[in-house]
Amino acid sequence: MANGSTDLDPATRADLVDVARQLADVARPETLRHFRSAALAVDDKGDGRFDPVTEADRAAERAMREVLAARRPDDGILGEEFGRTEGTSGIDWILDPIDGTRGYMSGTPTWGVLIAAATGGRPVLGIIDQPFIGERFLGGLGHAECTGPQGAAPLRCRAARPLAEATLFTTFPEVGTPDERRGFEAVARQARLVRYGMDCYAYALVAAGQVDLVIEAGLAPYDIAGPLAVVEAAGGIVTDWQGGDASGGGRVIAAANREVHAEALALLSGMS
Repeated sequence: MANGSTDLDPATRADLVDVARQLADVARPETLRHFRSAALAVDDKGDGRFDPVTEADRAAERAMREVLAARRPDDGILGEEFGRTEGTSGIDWILDPIDGTRGYMSGTPTWGVLIAAATGGRPVLGIIDQPFIGERFLGGLGHAECTGPQGAAPLRCRAARPLAEATLFTTFPEVGTPDERRGFEAVARQARLVRYGMDCYAYALVAAGQVDLVIEAGLAPYDIAGPLAVVEAAGGIVTDWQGGDASGGGRVIAAANREVHAEALALLSGMS
């Protein structure tokens, strides 16, 4: 899909990558400071559905916003915890300081920090950062790489294989309507293996060539912007359930290649 990355000059592209890495660097200690702490306080910002937020979420977003205020003050920001700040540069940063707060508050290690830079309303650069594990997945503007305990490696999605041989990840049944769950289950019945509850790490595994599909619903833009850029940079495809642009969130399918995407999409696209 077309995006605005080709309109950016080399210096701007390099600066965006450097700033994105710095954002992940400053968010890490803020999230780890509170992780698995007996004193962690959890608030519910939901309306009829438990939607937790912690001081770690807020502290990590504040730290990232401070970096942006110093280094890219003309850029816009959309953050999960502190909303939108308008910019004038045509570049927007989309921040999810902890994707997977339910997992975070439960002590599981697969939550992450999501960062994206977007132009023309579409992500051109993304980071999925795993502070506790120490892995960082970066994609876009000429980059597709993972760094972590096993060193550095390029990101590359899996080669095509039939849906019957595919591995599918999701957060269902935690999210989504009954109809959306039925759409997901139609794909799940055809897949070889289905795993649940990995939040943003599932998208990182698609980009790393470990799994074939992620299917979710009820996403906000900050849930998908970073993963979308990472998966696409690794050669995958991310759309909504009709095959359209997924950068606004909602119902999302991320696939390792167009072949498995087409098989799964044929089962999902009939959902209203």
